[in-house]
Amino acid sequence: GITILSKNTAIKYKNSKINIIDTPGHADFGGEVERVLKMVNGVVLVVDAFEGPMPQTRFVLKKALELSLPVLVCINKVDRPEARAQEVVEEVLELLLELDESERYLDSHFIFASAIGGWATEDINVKKDNMSDMYEAILKYMPAPEGDETAPPKMLISTIDYNEYVGRIGVGKVECGSLKVNQEMLLLNHLDKEKRQKVRIGKLYEYDGLKRVEVQEAKMGSIVAISGIEGFQIGDTLADPLNPETIPFVNISEPTIAMHFSVNDSPFAGQEGKFVTSRQLRDRLQKELNTNISLRVEDTESADVFKVSGRGELHLSILMETMRREGYELQVSKPEVLYKIDENGKKLEPMEIAIIDVPEEFMGSVMEKMGTRKAQMKNMIQSKGGYVRLEFSVPTRGLIGYRNEFLTDTKGNGIINTLFDKYDEYVGDIETRTRGSLVAFETGIAVTYGLYNAQERGILFVEPSEKVYAGQVVGSNARTEDIDVNVCKRKQATNMRASGSDDALRLSPVKKMSLEEALEFIGDDELIELTPTSMRIRKKILDRAQRAKSRK
Repeated sequence: GITILSKNTAIKYKNSKINIIDTPGHADFGGEVERVLKMVNGVVLVVDAFEGPMPQTRFVLKKALELSLPVLVCINKVDRPEARAQEVVEEVLELLLELDESERYLDSHFIFASAIGGWATEDINVKKDNMSDMYEAILKYMPAPEGDETAPPKMLISTIDYNEYVGRIGVGKVECGSLKVNQEMLLLNHLDKEKRQKVRIGKLYEYDGLKRVEVQEAKMGSIVAISGIEGFQIGDTLADPLNPETIPFVNISEPTIAMHFSVNDSPFAGQEGKFVTSRQLRDRLQKELNTNISLRVEDTESADVFKVSGRGELHLSILMETMRREGYELQVSKPEVLYKIDENGKKLEPMEIAIIDVPEEFMGSVMEKMGTRKAQMKNMIQSKGGYVRLEFSVPTRGLIGYRNEFLTDTKGNGIINTLFDKYDEYVGDIETRTRGSLVAFETGIAVTYGLYNAQERGILFVEPSEKVYAGQVVGSNARTEDIDVNVCKRKQATNMRASGSDDALRLSPVKKMSLEEALEFIGDDELIELTPTSMRIRKKILDRAQRAKSRK
């Protein structure tokens, strides 16, 4: 699965306390991964005994090796019937060598486990009945925190939590010294070296199992949560007032995709959501910046429109989905890729690595589709059970909306994982959409008669008795141009009896889009309207005459 936020916990084993932090593996949440790794002294790499290393494995491992952290490898799910633990060990060693050529990681220790069975073992042929081999390996191979317990206290705020009652909570590792409740500290801003403020620690919490436990003092090496301090950001340092030193903060990966979030101004605005004003939208986006540090929010010329940049389509679509579930109404534009210009004036664009596992029978259609999206095949490996693993280098913009199409093409049997690679030379235009839109002619309620006439033109998105407004996109045209259709048109009633009964009008099934599909479908002159209960596609200019004028 995909972990989106990193969570921490702690367990006691023998006389030691082991702090455990789960990092997200997906590159879209790179900001989380990089700063969480600053809190740890070593990593346990968990790899599936059947799937082997996945792209997200590579991403987190690469970040850990850059920080020279020791690695303990746990091969999980070894009790699966199709497990291939020994082969996976070889694959992990190959990956370690590929990511770090110094060979120092080739003697990393391996543990074989079944999390669902609750056991771990050093020898795959000897099944145990508890996790003690795992804990012993952690104590043996993971170094204890280094730091001076008698030095002045210092802590880097690595993540931020939020609680309705106490407000913002800063989480981080005590680098040296110890922290006490009511202690006076200096808060040092990581962006502005001159910005310092005196603060007092309100409450201190440590982690025990899945709970936060209030403590009076936290010593060096503890991962703690602090409340009662205002105005801190991720990356800030809490230091002793007599000895104010900042702790270096890891650079967060830059955004690669931007979209415009705007206030919903459709004819149905305010009917389905609780939060509809630009101030509420701005406050919600600003609140998101508190914890989501890979995100950027900028004002635009219009007070109702905000430019939101993130680490990928998934990063932004999760934010949109969260907001609509919280009761917000908003409109979003087509995603744009953030380009760069190099020193020679060449245009650069973000490229991704896509690793695809598909049954052999679907390989042809996947390669054809990836080809139209300007992907280049880098590698192809025959896997077990008639599967093939394909590795592509593909522009970020080529992947927008591809996941759902991929699932359809492979009848749900394919797995696609993507990972940001680097900025590279622009590869040329990608033909995305070849069809026009069917646009509602008037506001009203869609009826079977009107829809029946419209469906000859293409594929419909709305069902009978659904409310529509003029300028809403109600379907996809079979041809390239947009067409206005009247889906609210009723049959003229006459007092003449039809010869024979009217045949019941049969409608083709409508296409219900997911948010990702809609993001790929919309054109530059269209928006997606999101409310807690609906998702509609609309033209930016709703009025038909004005639309025609703007096209000239």
